[in-house]
Amino acid sequence: MSTGFKKKCKTRKSVTPGVDSKEITSNFLQHFTGIKDPRAERTRLHLLTDIITISLLAVIAGAEGWEDIEEYGLSKKEWLETFLELPEGIPSPDTFRRVFERINPKEFEQCFRNWVQSLVEKLGVEVVAIDGKTHRGSYDRESKLKALHTVSAWACENRLILGQTKVSCKSNEITAIPALLETLNLSGCIITIDAMGTQKSIAEQIIAGNADYILSLKDNHPTLHQQVKNWFEMAQSLNFKDVDVSISQRVEKGHHRIENRTVYTVPVSQLPALHEQNQWAGLTTVVMVVRKIQHWNKTTHEVQFYITSLDSDANKIGSAIRQHWGIENSVHWTLDVTFHEDESRIRSMHSPQNFALLRRIALNALDRDFIFNDTNGFPCSPLVCTKCTNSVFGLP
Repeated sequence: MSTGFKKKCKTRKSVTPGVDSKEITSNFLQHFTGIKDPRAERTRLHLLTDIITISLLAVIAGAEGWEDIEEYGLSKKEWLETFLELPEGIPSPDTFRRVFERINPKEFEQCFRNWVQSLVEKLGVEVVAIDGKTHRGSYDRESKLKALHTVSAWACENRLILGQTKVSCKSNEITAIPALLETLNLSGCIITIDAMGTQKSIAEQIIAGNADYILSLKDNHPTLHQQVKNWFEMAQSLNFKDVDVSISQRVEKGHHRIENRTVYTVPVSQLPALHEQNQWAGLTTVVMVVRKIQHWNKTTHEVQFYITSLDSDANKIGSAIRQHWGIENSVHWTLDVTFHEDESRIRSMHSPQNFALLRRIALNALDRDFIFNDTNGFPCSPLVCTKCTNSVFGLP
């Protein structure tokens, strides 16, 4: 059983919030009142908003299961009563479980997107990374239930998860990505997707939504990949003579390694006709990224190719590609290491998907919503200590 919520809130390095903390979260609950209560009316001893609020607070504070949530509620009951109704006290673990098993995940996700959209309108979003994640502990061998797999959209610069959708057990990310894009307003954004999402229909959908794309090009499109690879190898051997190429080079040190990264971008007009080129909506530029990574005991070389609807600008495109990895490092890694998502054995009915969304709401709050402690000048994470949580719900 997790005991994270018993620990005191730690101070953090000073961070200046992008927008006012109360402005970000004051109307959080109003976006979640639209969820239909799945319980029969005669069994509604506890308010649905109370159940969702306690669960969210507990997850942010370290809860990993239904017993953890109850323990959090009991330990914070006196304070929770100052802004929740709690007509029958703190719900039992079975009550939390039954409610989240039955809440319609599509309604829950829509409420989440509505809340995030209210933040995006104030913050502005430029680069959005889309990637999938498997919740490894959610499988059920006896019921022949596969592990939950979700696709999420991540606003890289703003550190916000914009939305999530479940991948059907009989499908893959190729069908889930378009479904996720349909739910989001990403007009004017740069959308980055790994090789699984490099599909003509997805590129067309992004362009139709008035956005731009950067798609990773690998062996799932063997002919196009080989054409681009061969052309860059030949052009590089000639030092890009008579080629309109944009080059950006950057050296980064960290994690006991030195990475030398060079980005080359070339308009497709500079290349011979590519395989099915006209079927890629908005295709404007091809990209090669060369990484030389120097470890203490070895040096590795990596070459990656991309296609994009952006004009040839190595600095801009290279920055967006670099930001894409934030969804792995800042989202998936954090969910597994901090929230222990891969270890979670919550697996009945809709509860894996709904609990996964709770974690993402928690991550958004912790990543974006900082307020400054009046006594020491350092920000602390909202919803962990009482003072910070008051900000989230607009309490004095």
